[in-house]
Amino acid sequence: MAEHMAERVAVVTGAASGIGSACVAALLNEGATVVGVDIVETAPVDRFHPSVCDVSDESAVRGLFAEIARQHGRLDAIVNVAGIQRAARVDLADVSDWDAQLAVNVRSCFLLAKYGLELLKGADNGAIVNVASVAGIKGTAGVTGYSASKGGVLAFTRSLAHEFAPHGIRVNAVSPGWTDTAFNGPVINELGGQSELDELVRTTVPLGRQGRPAEVAAAAVFLAGEAASYITGQNLVVDGGLSS
Repeated sequence: MAEHMAERVAVVTGAASGIGSACVAALLNEGATVVGVDIVETAPVDRFHPSVCDVSDESAVRGLFAEIARQHGRLDAIVNVAGIQRAARVDLADVSDWDAQLAVNVRSCFLLAKYGLELLKGADNGAIVNVASVAGIKGTAGVTGYSASKGGVLAFTRSLAHEFAPHGIRVNAVSPGWTDTAFNGPVINELGGQSELDELVRTTVPLGRQGRPAEVAAAAVFLAGEAASYITGQNLVVDGGLSS
């Protein structure tokens, strides 16, 4: 087992499934201690400490970091994966869905940075990795709210990188393209079903397939680790060439 992050403590949001779960597994494999945050309860295992928390709720996030300080006394990396996706034409979309996507997808990144800062200041090579999306770069009909939220994540990442650089904290983003997780259910339904998605991927993704959560996690762990110590304010696109 590699131990490139041995003795480091990382927070991963959206840790119970999909890309978040893959990030947890990859960080554990690198030797890190991981606080896995989700609204779904999961079981603890060696070096994995689950925490139930609504990352769009300010008081809950403040309490999360107070508990991390008490239990671990340090923090080296935050990987923001938590997100929701709603799909609908603008004229049919619910305002509540728009607001929820901005709260969970963007506000959570702000809150994790705000309340994680003091602990990250004590890290050597502290890092934040925000999982955005190709939807924040490339226009797609039917997911305007999701696209707006992920574009916000990218803009926030670039500005936060400048703000946190004097503290020695790097801030980067990872933008997945089509990734084989249940998370994409709403947009698959909007497209008309799995067969339509398969055809879309075949015709628009140069590598001809969806990505795997572990492939996105590998990019996130790279940006959180020592090998990326001179990289900040960047967006690493993991999309099989879709946006090229």
